[in-house]
Amino acid sequence: MSWTAEPFKDCVVDLPHTAVELPLDYFDETSYQREFTYQKHLNWSDDFANKEVSLVFDGAMANTRVFLDGVQIGGHKDGYTPFEIRLTPYLKTAGNLITVCVDGSENPEIPPFGGQIDYLTYAGIYREVWLKVTDRLSVQNIMIETDKVLDTNKSVKVSCFLSNPDDLALSGTLKAEILDADSNVIAVQFAEIIGLKTTIDFFELADIHLWTLENPYLYQVRVSLDSDKGIDRIIQKIGFRTADFAADGFRLNGEKLKLIGLNRHQSFPYSGYAQGPASQERDADILKYDLACNIVRTSHYPQSNAFLDRCDEIGLLVLEEIPGWQHIGGDVWKDESVQNVRRMIERDWNHPSIILWGVRINESDDDDAFYQRTNAMAHQLDSTRQTGGIRKHAGSSLLEDVYTMNDFVLGEFEIPHVNQPLTSLRNQSEVTGLPQKVPYLVTEYNGHMFPTKVTDQEQRQVEHVTRHLEVLNAAYGDDNIAGCIGWCMFDYNTHKDFGSGDRICHHGVLTIFREPKFAAYAYASQGSPKNRVVLQPVTYWARGERNIGGTLPLMILSNCDFIRLSFPNGTSIDLQPDTETFAHLPHPPFMLSESDLSGSEVGQWGMRWMDIEMVGYVNNMQVVSRTLLADPVATSLAVTADRSVLTNDRNEVRISVKALDQAGNLMPYIDLPITIEIEGSAKLIGPDVTSLKGGATAFWIRSTRELGEAVIGVHSARFAVEEIHFSVEN
Repeated sequence: MSWTAEPFKDCVVDLPHTAVELPLDYFDETSYQREFTYQKHLNWSDDFANKEVSLVFDGAMANTRVFLDGVQIGGHKDGYTPFEIRLTPYLKTAGNLITVCVDGSENPEIPPFGGQIDYLTYAGIYREVWLKVTDRLSVQNIMIETDKVLDTNKSVKVSCFLSNPDDLALSGTLKAEILDADSNVIAVQFAEIIGLKTTIDFFELADIHLWTLENPYLYQVRVSLDSDKGIDRIIQKIGFRTADFAADGFRLNGEKLKLIGLNRHQSFPYSGYAQGPASQERDADILKYDLACNIVRTSHYPQSNAFLDRCDEIGLLVLEEIPGWQHIGGDVWKDESVQNVRRMIERDWNHPSIILWGVRINESDDDDAFYQRTNAMAHQLDSTRQTGGIRKHAGSSLLEDVYTMNDFVLGEFEIPHVNQPLTSLRNQSEVTGLPQKVPYLVTEYNGHMFPTKVTDQEQRQVEHVTRHLEVLNAAYGDDNIAGCIGWCMFDYNTHKDFGSGDRICHHGVLTIFREPKFAAYAYASQGSPKNRVVLQPVTYWARGERNIGGTLPLMILSNCDFIRLSFPNGTSIDLQPDTETFAHLPHPPFMLSESDLSGSEVGQWGMRWMDIEMVGYVNNMQVVSRTLLADPVATSLAVTADRSVLTNDRNEVRISVKALDQAGNLMPYIDLPITIEIEGSAKLIGPDVTSLKGGATAFWIRSTRELGEAVIGVHSARFAVEEIHFSVEN
């Protein structure tokens, strides 16, 4: 949908839209903390006659007021949940100028504002806006609850909520159908409308597939309204699964599962929050397929429908929480926060991927009266899911079903893990102050305790990896902990009060451009080699990079059974996983020490520097190999895209740029300027001149809404021009 944005008169913008496109770093975040105005003429259509017409906003940051021909007709005070503005009473056959005022100021009466927050809240209509036209009586929402999921025959309850703004006399029929993944109808039930909420029950459903991480089977529920007041249809996807947190861990469909994941912000460089479904979906894919995570926490607010839909589709579990960061405001603020719980759950209650509602302000102090209200709201709306409350203080009141704790055990307590590796997290009773075990989940660790840039020295990168591995190992080794969710997936822009002074928190295992740091492979290597084979040495294989020199001890992250190292001098070494130090990991790292080399002239300062070949084996079969060069030379600029088709509905494509040596290894110290040129039906997000950081960068392009082709050229002074061709389709 195209709108005109003020103060940029005659400036046509596409939605989603960020009000101010920020630089990558060292900016003034107050530049968007003001009011912006969007306008659009809505021409009258005969389709509007005797209908209900409204605008549905998926998300606008942060305080929104909507006007039609100068008269305010609605508003919304939450930047993260959708809202609907009814147009019907105000529409005319001529005129209909819609004005949307979005105030990006940090209003102290609106969560998460009023204190300091460690992330940016980019102003603008940053999600999609829809024109909704229905009959005068319509289906507003449906809630689908599955029951007896682990029995042979299962049950489903469909609660249908009707929209009846004119308070019409209710009569008519609702039909609910359940469809399988091939769109075959497998069950049908009817019910007479008995009020604004009507329930339809299904019993004895046989041969139903469970929703699992390996096979996230999705059904559809289709509800149709047939009444003399209106005809309508709504469709929602569902999955049959159980999710239970208990004192001895977490179970999905009755089977114990260790939850391993990362926290995710919904932000992107330059565009802020304003990226479309493909970018949201790609982040879910990275978590599941590249990082081998099975859970993500939507820190610290509800995130895009597209992201959650993708989690449903690929089998990625979700902890979703209300907006907030440490600060609790006054009575008006608290009332709004309780409504945030309601809006979040009513939007997302049908997602099978969501297994826990976060109903406490992240890392806030105890406020029992307030959090009794948020928990009550969650349980009233959804009896099928448990609640958690993200805290950082030991001994915090347990009002939720699960004790969810941000436990920065490394760094804060100065555990000397280099000489004495961390083998366990803090004792649960020490944290909870309770004599008994309770459902328990670690929701943050590391992050700001050890921020690591992709350009940092190798030894810090090794330390970064080790800290993540040790927490993962400790979590895997504790049957009373449901799991752990690390801070965080990728680096992100932040306020001046946080980060490294550059307005970036370098807390991620990926860069802000979604390029992996070494720590990314700490997670990726825990996945099954059947899905993806990982072989990543934590080194740049440069003799003078580390203090004193050399590369030993050398850590290699891999999910192989064993690794064979070969050198040009004929030396060959077989390495086994370090199960002594990391006894609980599915795939411990491999460690090459001086004793393994037995005095050979390999990997030491002052000795001859050699190439090293690494070969990984699974079931005694070679599955992966790579060679680290003693004399690397900048050879190529690899330019790759996440996909080759660009759609014309504002779905972005990420393009990665890497400087490689003659063996295909990343060259981490080439900070090379590059220029991006685009021809055809696409445009660039961000500047057209940028540079590699740690040997790599990435950028996003989106279509201009014109079908055809687009050619993206990447120019540099050192390498030949690299081009990528896209077809732009509907």
